[in-house]
This record gives sequence, C-alpha cells and structure tokens, in this order.
Amino acid sequence: MSLKERAYSILIVSSTDHFSSAFIGSIPEVRYHPVHTAASISAAKRILKEKAFDFVIINSPLCDDTGTGFAIDLCSSRQIAVLLLVKRDIYTDIHDKVAEYGVFTLSKPTSKSLLLQALNWMESSRERLRRFEKKSLSIEEKMAEIRLVNRAKWFLISELSMSEPEAHRYIEKQAMDRCIAKRSIAEEIIKTYS
Repeated sequence: MSLKERAYSILIVSSTDHFSSAFIGSIPEVRYHPVHTAASISAAKRILKEKAFDFVIINSPLCDDTGTGFAIDLCSSRQIAVLLLVKRDIYTDIHDKVAEYGVFTLSKPTSKSLLLQALNWMESSRERLRRFEKKSLSIEEKMAEIRLVNRAKWFLISELSMSEPEAHRYIEKQAMDRCIAKRSIAEEIIKTYS
C-alpha cells in the first residue's frame, strides 16, 4: 500500500476547541481519520487505553500540564508519532528537551501549510516505526521458534536418549523430508512426549 492510499488516525490533545476544530478543518479527511479529541492529558490517557493512534498532536499548554512529559512518554513507550505545539518564546527550550525522544515540535502560531508539512514528516516517522515493529515481531517469532525447538530437543534427549546434535539433526531432517517448518515438528514432538 502506498503512502497516498494509507489513512492515519489522530488524537488531538488541546484544551481549546478552537484549535481542534481548525486543525480538523485543515486536514484531508480521506487521509487522516478517524480523528479524536481530548481536552486534557488525563482524558487523552483514557482514550489511549482503548484505542491506538498513528499520531498524537498536543497543543501546549493544557489545563492539567504542559504536555512535554506526556509527549516524551508517548514516544518512549509506543510506536506513535507525536507533534507538540508550543509558544514561540519557549520553542527552543522545549525542542531541545524533547527532540532526542523523537517528538516533533512546532512553534505557535503556525500556518496550515506548515501543519500539513509536519504531518508529512510524521507519516515518514510512522512508516519507519511500522517497519521496526515488523522486524521486532519477526525476531520475537524466531526466538519463540528457537525456544520451541530446544524444548522438543530436550524431550528427544530425555525420552529417546539422543544426544543434542542427534536431536537437532532429527528435527531438521524431519522438517526437510516432510517439507514443513521445524516449529511444526517441534510441536508434534512436544505433544507426543508431554
């Protein structure tokens, strides 16, 4: 799927309805949906427990916090792109604090074209995170397979008095001869001897 065909979900965290409405009105609905809003960090946290989002846009300050720590926490703990909008006079300080965590920052007031450009940057970041997610899952799946095969080898060692190399060779040969994954052979062995 190309980026032009992909839709991105957004959570807008802003204590002012005016910002949320203006932001929603300035983005293409086909490309960015669903869009949810929260008026505070605590409300945003409740929404994030129930739903996953591609982007979180934080219009700082909020009624219950500046949003800086929340932005850092999101980037540190989730596969999500975060944009923090801050007042121009504190932009440099905030940017220096959050940039190392991957938080995008814009100074306020901003323009529609700059917001759309920031969304394009966030799309790139989100796609990069998606690739890392896939790699991480494949590594986890491979580790799970290795653990399963090792467990099956120990059954072969204890039940059939094979050596570790013999058990390993047996599982590999069975998988090759039957044209199935080592994981399936290991599952059969475990099922048989457990």
